[in-house]
Amino acid sequence: MSNVRPGGDHVAPERVDEHPYSVAFRSGDLVAVSGRLGVSEPGVLVPGGFEAECAQAFANLDEALRSAGAARGDVVKVVAYLTDIADRPRLNAAYQRFFSGPRPARSCVGVAELPYGGCVEIEALARVGTASGVPCAR
Repeated sequence: MSNVRPGGDHVAPERVDEHPYSVAFRSGDLVAVSGRLGVSEPGVLVPGGFEAECAQAFANLDEALRSAGAARGDVVKVVAYLTDIADRPRLNAAYQRFFSGPRPARSCVGVAELPYGGCVEIEALARVGTASGVPCAR
């Protein structure tokens, strides 16, 4: 098992106690990535609203996956949290841009609020070293 704290952690050293979790956690061939927000530095959301935050959250997810030896193609499950469930179509568009080929399973959950006032948070589960997945049902 390895506890991965990549550079993309976006948790300032003086704030680590506020965030007592790993950004990515690898156990064997499984990698769990904690929810990634649209922040470009500790606690600071990127400007530009939902699309900008979504793009940054996916970039942060990419960075966390790489730090754990995984890649987008290894992702098998995604959970997205939205403060406005009406943003689901915009999330779908960003999801299609981020994942090509067979896309991982996904859940989308509406929530009252997210850290730093964000509007989207994305977490993932990956299995490293597997061939591209195949959807079982559509």
